[in-house]
Amino acid sequence: MLDPLVGVGPLRFGMDSDEVVAALGGPLFGGGQVPADGLFWARYQETGLTCIYDRGKVLVAVAIDPLEGPLVQVGEVELIGRVPSELRTEIHALAYREGLAVGVNWVGDPEVAAWGVSMGTAQEYGLSAEGYVQRKDTLVTSVLLVGPELAHDPFATAPVMHWCDARDRGRNPGAWPVMPGDERPYWEWVPLERVGPLRFGMTPPEVAAALDGETPAGRIGHFPHWSFAQDGLWCLEEDRFEKAGVSAHYWTHQDGVPRLGGVTAYGRTGPQVLYVGIPLVGMTPSALDEAVIQHLEKHDLALRFSPDGAAGPAGLNLTLGTTRAGDSTVSEPACYTEHWEI
Repeated sequence: MLDPLVGVGPLRFGMDSDEVVAALGGPLFGGGQVPADGLFWARYQETGLTCIYDRGKVLVAVAIDPLEGPLVQVGEVELIGRVPSELRTEIHALAYREGLAVGVNWVGDPEVAAWGVSMGTAQEYGLSAEGYVQRKDTLVTSVLLVGPELAHDPFATAPVMHWCDARDRGRNPGAWPVMPGDERPYWEWVPLERVGPLRFGMTPPEVAAALDGETPAGRIGHFPHWSFAQDGLWCLEEDRFEKAGVSAHYWTHQDGVPRLGGVTAYGRTGPQVLYVGIPLVGMTPSALDEAVIQHLEKHDLALRFSPDGAAGPAGLNLTLGTTRAGDSTVSEPACYTEHWEI
């Protein structure tokens, strides 16, 4: 049960990391970000929890995984593993009865400062007929819970940014329209060489010129280390082109100049890209997986599965990810150069 702005289950905001482990019945093992400037986060395996700490190892936020985490309620409303639109309606109804304001966070989901609640979503998974885990076409809800110091705008605070830095990512107003297939331009994909007009190895100015001079709507990069945030060479990782509907991914050449190493075609708004006649963009993920597997099996070609369960051809450096389209997802492929590690 959530105790708004105070804690959730056995955890209380203000605990130190040792008290968190004790409350969760430790010892616990998991991944995370090592301490930097006193800020860190840790994902505790088998609990479905990620705990976010401020300076002094003080617990200030808890993120709950929708598939592995515990169920959490606010009032009579269950927050975890729900259909996003149904939960949004229930949150607004409960907040209205309590006289509370409901905002929208950077991903377009409800955020209620008075509860310290910021909702999110994640891909839903299930078992196939053969008994292995596979991705579904739908999303389920996750949640970030915060204490009073972070409640006004959690993703603008340093501890949460250290876990998920969304400053350079586009904000969503809470709508996910998908462009019809017949309105999308078609881009030719030559594996390991180019996607449409974008040839791997281009510099950022050359990429922009190939996209009719479009200025990036956002740029993502990094400094060498979090604790030296404004020190050293800033490395460009990604340019986001909203009009073209693509992101350009870069690696830094030995001469210090970023070079194009990958292209993502946006699932909702990007150009259509084909693989042996199979449309890769904006498709239902399960249908796309089935079509790709059938083609590879028919022609006795190597099949690989990505960590998120997407089927794809081996050796082409193609990933068939997904992006949100309301309560469901559509396919969003990324094509990379030969030496890009995926």
